[in-house]
Amino acid sequence: MIVYSFLFFLLLFTLIGVSSSFKSKKNNSDYLLAGHNTPPWMAALSAVATNNSGYMFIGLIGYTYTSGIQSSWIMIGWIVGDYIMSMFVHKKLREVTEAEDLLSFGGVLSRWQRGTSFKKLRFIAGLITFIFLGVYAAAQFKAGSKALHVLFGWDYSTGAIIGAIIVFAYCLSGGIRASIWTDAAQSFVMIVAMGMLFVVGVNEVGGYGQYVDKLNAVSPGYLSFMPTGLEVGGASGVFLFILGWVFAGFGVIGQPHIMIRFMTIDDTKHMNKTRMYYYAWFIAFTVMTIGAGLTARLLLPNSANFDAELALPMMSQMLLPEILIGVVLAGIFAATMSTADSQVLSCSAAFTRDLMPKKSDNVYLTKLATALTTIIALVVALYGSKNVFELVLLSWSILAACFGPLLFVYAMKKQVSEFTGIAMMVIGGATTVIWMVQGLGGIIYEVAPGIVMGLITYLVLSQTKFNDIISSNKVKDARTQQAAEFGNDGSQEFSS
Repeated sequence: MIVYSFLFFLLLFTLIGVSSSFKSKKNNSDYLLAGHNTPPWMAALSAVATNNSGYMFIGLIGYTYTSGIQSSWIMIGWIVGDYIMSMFVHKKLREVTEAEDLLSFGGVLSRWQRGTSFKKLRFIAGLITFIFLGVYAAAQFKAGSKALHVLFGWDYSTGAIIGAIIVFAYCLSGGIRASIWTDAAQSFVMIVAMGMLFVVGVNEVGGYGQYVDKLNAVSPGYLSFMPTGLEVGGASGVFLFILGWVFAGFGVIGQPHIMIRFMTIDDTKHMNKTRMYYYAWFIAFTVMTIGAGLTARLLLPNSANFDAELALPMMSQMLLPEILIGVVLAGIFAATMSTADSQVLSCSAAFTRDLMPKKSDNVYLTKLATALTTIIALVVALYGSKNVFELVLLSWSILAACFGPLLFVYAMKKQVSEFTGIAMMVIGGATTVIWMVQGLGGIIYEVAPGIVMGLITYLVLSQTKFNDIISSNKVKDARTQQAAEFGNDGSQEFSS
């Protein structure tokens, strides 16, 4: 019954995504940005699901299971940082995207300043997007395959292959609209499912009083908000831990697959409404996820062989009727796959709009790039050794450090030369990698020094006479080149 229920609801989610093809206009603008007509509530729910799906349902629940309620600081810091940056960036991003008719994140970074066209910067941004969002998509395949493994005993490769097929089905049919529609549907299913698991789990251990007592007995400080096990002791260590996750929230603006949701909304005037839906849903999801992780600690054995990232599907198997187990599993799987397909689509946009020497508006070429990206992500998922949590944090950090500082500086209406923009991306990303390799993540989450170094790079270079000369020459050259290309084909996006 579980298998049949899972397949039925997975098919239902897939059909919701595929049905979006009826609204498709068969062009790249519709395929990659849903024609700029997504309602605010749907864009918001999709952004939350894309931001968190495999990470939240698998990674964060596992981390809460192991560490206790101190895991709340990850999401508190994340949401605070995300909100602060949204006040500066989101609306301006949507305005620039429409004004310049841009379909890729690299295009946004290279054409934000009106009259400029930074081709080298665009290529580098496209390459970073393609590599690290591809790895990020692989993490989603791995998350979905873990759930299938624990409930059905299927090999990890089976789940990843099924996920890749579903992702390609979404992308082939409705593009980003298919991802957004499916995100919205599975968001409702998963928040209800996690709420139900929490309530049933509390009753299973004897009510709320027993629930709290047993959590306190797990280990000293398990219900304490004070972070433990930090490399830097005292108040300074706690401050650095929380600050690191605030910087992770800052880094949301550097995630192409999330920011694309805000680029698709129907009107810039609706950005405040979109933000309201987004953060309300984000907070609700976080509370339910942490509650599920705590409940799992009481109901599932903690042993050397237990994988905490499997807590949600295992708990649903223990507490729910078979038909609902299938619903939960289908929701987890659809969530990870719809996130993966938005990442694959962003990679496709990067490949066809930013990396190819000659731009093409052939939507079938974009779909071919989607197939290639899906295959690459599947290979990484099958043969990569990292777990979901590590894969997501690796990709997130590098994308945040490379793109976040530059986008923030743009939003603050500062002029940036191509040389400075490239330097910001390279130095921010390199700092993050060095911080990881040196094992300094226990001091502060590596995205923080990456973003800080990106901003410092701008401050230093923007004050130098050398940069002023480069900036002036690049802008003049870009305007001359842009004017010539406009004369050739009249296409704003293709000339970039």
